[in-house]
Amino acid sequence: MKVLLTGADGFIGSHLAERLVRDGHDVRAIVLYNSFDSRGWLDSAPDEITSEIEFLPGDIRDPALMHTAMRAREAVLHLAALIAIPYSYVAPDLYVQTNIQGTVNLLNAARTAEIGRFIHTSTSEVYGTARSVPMGEDHPLQGQSPYSASKIGADQMVNSFFTSFGLPALILRPFNTFGPRQSARAVIPTIISQLAAGKSKVSLGALSPTRDFTFVPDTVSGFTAALASDAGLGEVVNLGVGFEVSIAETFRIIAEVMGVDAEAVSESERLRPKDSEVERLLSDNSKAKRLFGWEPEYSGLDGFARGLAETAEWFTQPTNLARYRTDAYTV
Repeated sequence: MKVLLTGADGFIGSHLAERLVRDGHDVRAIVLYNSFDSRGWLDSAPDEITSEIEFLPGDIRDPALMHTAMRAREAVLHLAALIAIPYSYVAPDLYVQTNIQGTVNLLNAARTAEIGRFIHTSTSEVYGTARSVPMGEDHPLQGQSPYSASKIGADQMVNSFFTSFGLPALILRPFNTFGPRQSARAVIPTIISQLAAGKSKVSLGALSPTRDFTFVPDTVSGFTAALASDAGLGEVVNLGVGFEVSIAETFRIIAEVMGVDAEAVSESERLRPKDSEVERLLSDNSKAKRLFGWEPEYSGLDGFARGLAETAEWFTQPTNLARYRTDAYTV
């Protein structure tokens, strides 16, 4: 298919871009414009991948550029967003401008171009702390941070374009994706990078919350399964493993995988405001299985440990670790 991919320079987007090329798709990739002509993580992708991608530097906040980006495309995979939760407390306006208005710009352009399939990326953060588990797509939405509130807004705009204008759209809702290339603002890279730097005391935020961690190849395969399917239009679909683990236990598993003896320390500056912390996330992924035939390959405790081992192997390579600041808190 002729695909437009936004956020191609980011963590999940770069992995998805590589997979789309390998699957034979014609990929036009929006990467955030910068004066260094950097394509983010795709700068380190093999030449046989990047040579097959049409790069379009820009910003989803530019409506005119979004109309240009849609030309001669059949499907849209929309991943571009501001995602760092701590920074959303600092600059909530930017999250509204990028995550909500940017999504509206894409929706308007997709409607004009009569795009055949629009796949929007949500986040499990929109659910807030679990009121019941496992969490299905009908779980109440709770904007416990400006980030999650902006993503709820974006999701609702996608829903409105489906119901109001018949735009063939669907929403994928990944749960806590992790893996190589992830930002240091996330907990798993925070743990691995500090351990790899030789720290015996690892600085973290809250240790008690639980998460449903999904290894990035599984998240990517969820997107490609949704792209290949005719099902799911107008639907919200979870992409989660259905396995729950605390941050404290995650730290213990990573330390064991890396063969180090260290201690996790909760620091006040890394804590979210009390009522903003999402205490528990555990997905119900049965809808993705039913609609798209999607099954995570890295499931349960064994799958989680395998994913962590592959992630740690990538992070501990000197050229990769050098990209991360292990001596500072990254917001």
